[in-house]
Amino acid sequence: MDSEEPSHLISDCIAGDERAIEMLVRQYEAGVFRLALSILGETSEANEVTQETFIAALKSLKNYQERTSFKAWLYTIALNISRSHLRKRKILERLRTTLTSIFQIDPQKQVLPEDMVIRNESEAAVWNSLNKLDERHRMVVVLRYFHDLSITEISKILSVNEGTIHSRLHTAREKLRSALSHLHGE
Repeated sequence: MDSEEPSHLISDCIAGDERAIEMLVRQYEAGVFRLALSILGETSEANEVTQETFIAALKSLKNYQERTSFKAWLYTIALNISRSHLRKRKILERLRTTLTSIFQIDPQKQVLPEDMVIRNESEAAVWNSLNKLDERHRMVVVLRYFHDLSITEISKILSVNEGTIHSRLHTAREKLRSALSHLHGE
């Protein structure tokens, strides 16, 4: 539906038309949520990112330029906010680790959201292998295969040329193939 996006809908949103804003949000919220969830792996945090994405997008909608697809522009905002949440999470994890060592607390094994969602062994292996990729390789796989974005859209979202995207996808696929070879008896 991205190719059908009427510029008048965006104009109406800029003008503060609540119906237009609701239509725009409804059109893209599921995709933004899936993107955030695939990056963060946690429903509540993905919901937060989705809300923050639309708030940020609506605030800067005047700056949107139609030479980029609206979906790619919106996903760029969602990706940046998701990355910010990841950075905050890493800071909290380091703090938790530091406090645990200082107070010699025995951390309880926590069940990760991915472990609750992923039920069978093959899916768990794929998810774990994907999470072991560095961010730049994991991100291109997530955007390409989980969100079905084109190489051009991924290139615009990540601000990297298309050749680099192709290269990162190739490298990521090779790493995943190697990591998952045991599933196929290789």
